[in-house]
Amino acid sequence: MNKSICVYSSSSEKLDKKYYDIAEKVGERIGQRGDTLVFGAGMVGTMGATARGAKKAGAKIIGVIPEVLNCKGIVYEECDELYITPEMRSRKRMLDEKSDVLITLPGGFGTLEEVLEVITSKQLGYHSKPIIIFNFNGYYDCLLGQFEESYKQNFAKVAFSSLYYVTDDIDDMFRYIDEYKPGAVEDKWS
Repeated sequence: MNKSICVYSSSSEKLDKKYYDIAEKVGERIGQRGDTLVFGAGMVGTMGATARGAKKAGAKIIGVIPEVLNCKGIVYEECDELYITPEMRSRKRMLDEKSDVLITLPGGFGTLEEVLEVITSKQLGYHSKPIIIFNFNGYYDCLLGQFEESYKQNFAKVAFSSLYYVTDDIDDMFRYIDEYKPGAVEDKWS
């Protein structure tokens, strides 16, 4: 069954070429599978690379961008559907609502904030979508180490590690998406 896959990623144009290449490959795979790309509607950074890869492979592309960023040279103008929101909070809500799957590529503050919010929302039972942290080039090793420290010091339950899936392999990522079955989430309060 075709899925709407949200990809959180970077708007930076100063990354090593390997990050743009892998983002484009993720986009291509989305298109090859007949899935829809849902993303932050940027033409720059790995956001743009993902969209270009998806478009090249025939994916439908849904972009959601806040009004302040809806500018020529920033917005990806080849979206099949483009939604403009008044601010970032409504943008994130719409990205989540339009998606069946949530993938996080390497990214900066905004990407970190997005993945932590969807993990927290899943923990609280607001959704049961698969969340994938694509740890390409070991980018998220420190964040994952912080998660482990949270478990170790009882700031979070070890069981919450099942809320997200970590991989550095595109084939493994899409295998996980295809085989994903929502499970019961342990109650945070018990």
